[in-house]
Amino acid sequence: MDDPGGRRHEAGSGLLVDLYELTMGESYLAEGMADREATFSLFFRTLPPGWGYALAAGLEEGLRYLAELRFSDEDLAFLERTGKFSARFLRRLSSFRFSGNVRALPEGTPVFPEEPLLEVSGPLLEAQLAETMLLNLVHLQTLIASKASRAVDAAAGRTLVDFSLRRTHGPDAGLAAARASYLAGFDATSNVLAGQRCAIPIAGTMAHSYIESFESETEAFRAFMRVYPDDAVLLVDTYDTPEGVRRAVTVARELEVSGHRLRGVRLDSGDVGPLSRVARELLDDAGFHDAVVFVSGGLDEREIARLVGEGAPIGGFGVGTKMGVSADAPFLDVAYKLVEIDGRPVLKLSTGKASLPGRKEVWRMREGSVASHDVLGLYGGECEGEPLLLEVMRAGHVVWNEPLGATRERARRERESLPPSLRALDAAPYEVRVGPELAALRDRLTEGMRS
Repeated sequence: MDDPGGRRHEAGSGLLVDLYELTMGESYLAEGMADREATFSLFFRTLPPGWGYALAAGLEEGLRYLAELRFSDEDLAFLERTGKFSARFLRRLSSFRFSGNVRALPEGTPVFPEEPLLEVSGPLLEAQLAETMLLNLVHLQTLIASKASRAVDAAAGRTLVDFSLRRTHGPDAGLAAARASYLAGFDATSNVLAGQRCAIPIAGTMAHSYIESFESETEAFRAFMRVYPDDAVLLVDTYDTPEGVRRAVTVARELEVSGHRLRGVRLDSGDVGPLSRVARELLDDAGFHDAVVFVSGGLDEREIARLVGEGAPIGGFGVGTKMGVSADAPFLDVAYKLVEIDGRPVLKLSTGKASLPGRKEVWRMREGSVASHDVLGLYGGECEGEPLLLEVMRAGHVVWNEPLGATRERARRERESLPPSLRALDAAPYEVRVGPELAALRDRLTEGMRS
């Protein structure tokens, strides 16, 4: 399995939970409920405005968390010092191992509101303690993968590179963003550690400080191309963009006699649409038709779509801050709710936060190769569509493992199977039907609880 977050030093700690997970656990043990069989469902309630779908991600790290979850002697000593927990409960935690089962959507699957990204079944104490970190891990990567997937839709086949590390909310988030964006269809990342840990292609250019450290822009270009004669994308907007392109052409011609070719130029400021046309014309006039015009600086899917729609001759985009923090939609309304206890389906009726009862399945219905709608029903039911949830963990052991490249291919294939209206920046809604058995169960339980 990949190690995208690099969190082995802390993510397996049982203390990385909200306090109420532990206080509820103390009470479950005192009431003789800790080992009752329970199922929790992790889902989100709504999509951000304009989004047609989310892309499931973060499962691999979530499964690793469950497999490694432990309470160390140091953890237990801290809990004892709080005075909140009994010796009996602390003894139970000292031998804690997750022993339950998990069914989940494989990463790279488009997912819609109310559909479970995963369901955790096991002893109530164990399944409850998993809540906080499963929400954290699955939420972050699903959010970033979904934002990145919208950029892939907008780029229409042009190269995309993740530039987000320097402005993500911490290094772990930067590693997760690199993995999630590559899963969603990005071509490379500037994050070298993510390249090592997840086998993602790495890519980069140069900074303005590099240009400024030389006495002239031309000398800076010469120095860089002496080291990287066939892999240089020269940053041309430090002083004057058109002149920067001309100087890049001059240096490229000098090396051309030795059989080397300029790979491209990068624009990072100004109105990059018109500037890309100027750069493309200068490169073509000099015979460098294969040199790419690469653009970065404050990009998101809407700006990419605008540039592509205007026909700007841009071959690639570096996408950073707005993707790495999902700037316009910084969260999904994810929830982790109890849906069954000792075989008894349960639900929540809170206003605006109602949940659906019982263990579930999602079936995707297609017209030809195109998804038409989903059916959300009870696990074990029957439907003509394609069932989406897979068993990924059994008795505490991971039974699903997939290379990131295969996950990325699923994301590509499944995204292309969505209706075009769903991949638009302001998407039409997708229909998720509640199956008749699940609807009847919901209505029966609702009526009983209200009466």
